[in-house]
Amino acid sequence: MIKIAYDAIYAHPLPEGHRFPMLKYELIPEQLLHEGTITTENIFAPQPCKEEVVLLTHDKTYFDKLIHQTLTASEQRKIGFPQSPQLTQRELIITQGTIDCCMHAMQYGVALNVAGGTHHAFADRGEGFCLLNDMAVASNYLLQKKHAHKILIIDLDVHQGNGTAKIFEYEPHVFTFSMHGAHNYPFHKEKSDLDIPLKDGTDDETYLSLLKETLPALIKKIKPDFAFFLAGVDILSTDKYGKLQVTITGCKQRDEFVFMVLKKNNIPVTVAMGGGYSPDVRTIVEAHCNTFRAAVDVYG
Repeated sequence: MIKIAYDAIYAHPLPEGHRFPMLKYELIPEQLLHEGTITTENIFAPQPCKEEVVLLTHDKTYFDKLIHQTLTASEQRKIGFPQSPQLTQRELIITQGTIDCCMHAMQYGVALNVAGGTHHAFADRGEGFCLLNDMAVASNYLLQKKHAHKILIIDLDVHQGNGTAKIFEYEPHVFTFSMHGAHNYPFHKEKSDLDIPLKDGTDDETYLSLLKETLPALIKKIKPDFAFFLAGVDILSTDKYGKLQVTITGCKQRDEFVFMVLKKNNIPVTVAMGGGYSPDVRTIVEAHCNTFRAAVDVYG
């Protein structure tokens, strides 16, 4: 059974101007339940991640600032959200959701977090709407518990996973692969193990061709025994911040291909939604729901 992490706090109301991008977290499971792609049995609500697990990845000084609400004004501006206890709690729950998904993925092949993919968070700071790096925390947890030996992070958000790249810069057991818009945020890119910067206006054919050339060969080379897939839908041509020209059909084909390759190679995968900022929330929800539909189609 495919398991999906979701808690109502994922859609926690934020000050005016931030509510719209949060609304998708509420609408995605509603749509999937409505159409019958999933049932309530597929969904579980994670608990907050424990401090000792977060500290496998993040600095204690930074973690204490999040817990005690002592981030400076400058630190809050870099994150993009004003600090609040609810926001910190939300991040802790999302992070644990990604860890829990790993356990389910090892049993069922795939598991998905309705939120997550907070790849701009560094060990000592947050950036770009990201406080804690859920995939980095989950990767370090898997390594510590010896659930995995070689992890592949497939980051297909339009923005480079700069925080993830920096966190694992010297970690040989985690391979970071980011395929992103060359001229998208962050404007200073860190060095992933493999970066593929895409030209503005990259279309379905070019995007999918590059992915199909790269991913199977990468898996053959590094032989991962666990994968994370950051399935951002900000690669869409309609995205307010992206600079690519991928259609909603092309985005779905991306998801299908990633799942098929991983299943063929018997590599369990945890999926997080990442970004999506098209002006019409229905476009965002449909594209994200396609990721869940593709998982159901491939894994059954």
